[in-house]
Amino acid sequence: MLTALGLDAVAEAVYRAMLADPTGGVAELVARVGRTEEEVRDALDTLSELALVRPSAQREGGLRAVSPDIGMEILMARQQAELAAQQLRLESSRSVAAQLIAEYADLRPAATSPGVEHLIGIDAIRDTLVRLTRDVTTEVMAFLPGGAQPLEQLDASRPLDEELLGRGVRMRSVYLSSVCNDQNTVDYANWLTRLGGQVRTVPSLPTRMIITDRATAVIPVNSEDSGAAAVVLTGQGTLTALCALFETVWARAQALGEAVVRDGHGLSPQESATIDLLAQGHTDEAIAKRLGVSPRTARRIATDLMSRLDARSRFEAGVRAVQRGWLPSDAV
Repeated sequence: MLTALGLDAVAEAVYRAMLADPTGGVAELVARVGRTEEEVRDALDTLSELALVRPSAQREGGLRAVSPDIGMEILMARQQAELAAQQLRLESSRSVAAQLIAEYADLRPAATSPGVEHLIGIDAIRDTLVRLTRDVTTEVMAFLPGGAQPLEQLDASRPLDEELLGRGVRMRSVYLSSVCNDQNTVDYANWLTRLGGQVRTVPSLPTRMIITDRATAVIPVNSEDSGAAAVVLTGQGTLTALCALFETVWARAQALGEAVVRDGHGLSPQESATIDLLAQGHTDEAIAKRLGVSPRTARRIATDLMSRLDARSRFEAGVRAVQRGWLPSDAV
């Protein structure tokens, strides 16, 4: 019954037997559960690793079972942490996949790859985006990294955004959390929300991306220079993966202006993203670009995290972050 929480049948039987007879030793457990002594001792090791048994204060060298109300909370918390780590790995894989798709498009003008169209230069990119957004019928999904958006760009977007929302098109946009410090972007987001658009924020984004009607995606070839070249992707498999990436990021994003919620380790989403980027070996400048903040701010956040971890190097910070449960064990 407890296999879903990480206990095998033998460990569960031993745990139940210890609850029923707190004074019994290994011999009594062998008799009660009908298993070999080796199996029982292996089960006790498993229970000890899961913190479901502890040394007895009354019987020297003995063990006692943790009460079920505490034990089940321990198991569920452990499983929740494993699921969170798996989700983090999944999101990272999807981000890498999205970036790889863009990088693989090598801008060969004669290329005839099915489902891939190359766009060279900002004019071609803008013309395509205008065409796609004017032809959209149901939905627009967008990742908008880079922090605060230029005022002229925001003003230029208003007429088309208003026209789309007036037609009943669903618009969902994900910005970096740092835009909350820019009044022009906040004003635009609030205006968009009043018209029916949806805006959320996250600490970092994998790349700039616009998806229309879940059928076409536009992604820059180089995330560091999104205006140089881009690819238009229409392959069904590719769009399925990119839409899944968007939904994953959207689900963990928070509404613009919503109070920052710290996790169980006291980390804000921005700090959590920073420690992940530190563990990956990014410089302050690279972290600043990913978070949409100044290099000085990125350096301040990184320094504060390293101080809290009592780490002298970024590698040591990554190791200590894993030890404290801030990062999954395979992050460094």
